[in-house]
Amino acid sequence: MSGHSKWATTKHKKAAVDKTRGKLFAKIIRQVEVAAREGGGDPEANPTLRTMYQKARSSSIPLDTIEKAIKRGTGELEGVRYETINYEGYAPCGVAVYVEVLSDNRNRTGADVRTIFSKNGGSIAEPGAVSWQFERRGVVILPKSAGSEDDLMTIGLDAGLEDLEDQGDTWQMTCATTDFHTLRQALDDGGIPYDSAELTMVATQTVPLDNEADARKVLRLLDALEDNDDVQNVFANFDIPDAVLELVEA
Repeated sequence: MSGHSKWATTKHKKAAVDKTRGKLFAKIIRQVEVAAREGGGDPEANPTLRTMYQKARSSSIPLDTIEKAIKRGTGELEGVRYETINYEGYAPCGVAVYVEVLSDNRNRTGADVRTIFSKNGGSIAEPGAVSWQFERRGVVILPKSAGSEDDLMTIGLDAGLEDLEDQGDTWQMTCATTDFHTLRQALDDGGIPYDSAELTMVATQTVPLDNEADARKVLRLLDALEDNDDVQNVFANFDIPDAVLELVEA
């Protein structure tokens, strides 16, 4: 079981109930806006916008708010122009970190990200230093009640499913980016509920964090990065054993 996957799942569940809900909404809306600007305002003709639109709807963001974001992206409404920026670095214990940002001020965001790394025991790296340790995949997180392993495999294999992993209290489906929409559509058509579905960066190798102190150091940096308004996604290549993760979450 990947500790990072469980950490990401836990963050997803917390986002729906904790005080960062408003900040999460703002980040998703920014992603919708940029997707519309780069690929057009029609979700059916713009796969990235379709993904962001569905993510916004699943997060209970009002339809009117989503539509206004699309119009800002296409230029129908006035809005701030955001730039896509990626940062790479290392957390404590040599954990690789890949950060995706949408910013209206490159200099401000760059300074903020560098400060977060340095204050939390990490360091910024040159472009390309850690990105090779990740690959973009489609990932769907489902509750255990969604079905048995056989049931999910039957639905998924015809829709591009590459891997189904037991995460304890959830299932994790993984597929190629080109099969992501097909897999999600198959789940929707089959009435299979899922907690989240998104294109994400998956680590090709992981750094084991076998004690509570190291795990806390790494998670402290990742949490600080996620708390930044401009940071959209944070990916890291660590693995935490269940026993250690339980101590961290206690």
